[in-house]
Amino acid sequence: MSHNSFGHLFRVTTWGESHGAAIGCVVDGCPPRIALTEADIQPYLDLRRPGASRFVTQRQEPDQVRILSGTFEGLTTGTPISLLIENQDQRSKDYGEIKDRFRPGHADLTYELKYGIRDYRGGGRSSARETAMRVAAGAVARKVLDGVTIRGALVQMGDDRIDRAAWDWAATAENEFWCPDRAAAARWEQRLLEARKSGSSLGAVIEVVAEGVPPGLGAPIYGKLDADIAAALMGINAVKGVEIGEGFAAAALTGEANADEMRMGPDGRVIFGDNHAGGVLGGISTGQPIVARFAVKPTSSILTPRRSVDRFGQEVEVLTRGRHDPCVGIRAVPVGEAMLALVLADHLLRHRAQNPDAPSEARLPRN
Repeated sequence: MSHNSFGHLFRVTTWGESHGAAIGCVVDGCPPRIALTEADIQPYLDLRRPGASRFVTQRQEPDQVRILSGTFEGLTTGTPISLLIENQDQRSKDYGEIKDRFRPGHADLTYELKYGIRDYRGGGRSSARETAMRVAAGAVARKVLDGVTIRGALVQMGDDRIDRAAWDWAATAENEFWCPDRAAAARWEQRLLEARKSGSSLGAVIEVVAEGVPPGLGAPIYGKLDADIAAALMGINAVKGVEIGEGFAAAALTGEANADEMRMGPDGRVIFGDNHAGGVLGGISTGQPIVARFAVKPTSSILTPRRSVDRFGQEVEVLTRGRHDPCVGIRAVPVGEAMLALVLADHLLRHRAQNPDAPSEARLPRN
């Protein structure tokens, strides 16, 4: 199976399956002499870790990361960084009933049609278990992105959206949903408990924001920053849509409303009146916050029987037992942050390689 690598100068290759012995990744292209230990990576993995709350899968994985190569005496060496997490709580027997049946909404059928073989235990390579290594690699990327802050929040669960006037980043650490609106978090708790009790699931929308991003990242025509962000977020399991800035809502705006007006600030800095563009114009970062959202479908693993077919061409009913997230969007928040970090780190290194003297702020020379 090819296509397991991501990025150009900052390149990540992940490997492993949900019920295999371990999962891992190789980060190639990280600059040397950056302070890096397991302690820099583990906090982000703990945020994504399964079993950490009653609203996520109860699979108990400590997700303890080990650095196998690429560092010496606490510093990166410029050589490939190999990261490893051992799987410890696989229950493959939970999937015995569906080994010959294709679960609706999953990649079972497409893997079978493409490869003629599939690992049915937890979805194998298509499992969201793989995203732990994206989070680990994203932690390394954050070390490269010195001065850049990346945060994510869940802004919609099912059809219930947050009140943006009530947005408080501090609130995301106070509830189990990464929700910046305390009132919405209280509503979601009851709604998700009801969905879990009935054996169903809910979808979600996640917003990720990167602040402190220098201008100039990205390149025309086929290296656009927003295009790479969209591809990175779309590549997360269960994601079915991505927006940058206003996204689809921009279609309902007039040209006057959508244009981000500019004026000159002190010291030649360009000041924007708004950020409908989400921090990217012409595929190149403006120096404003990068804002992206992605939609996650409801978890396909549900207890309600669904019609399907099996490997022998027979029509069957399928219900998925085991331990699953009633809203996979909750644990997708740190994954979205990580993927944004990976794209920005890659583009930062590419930008420095082509234009090492570029300004770090949106500043114009004075006459």
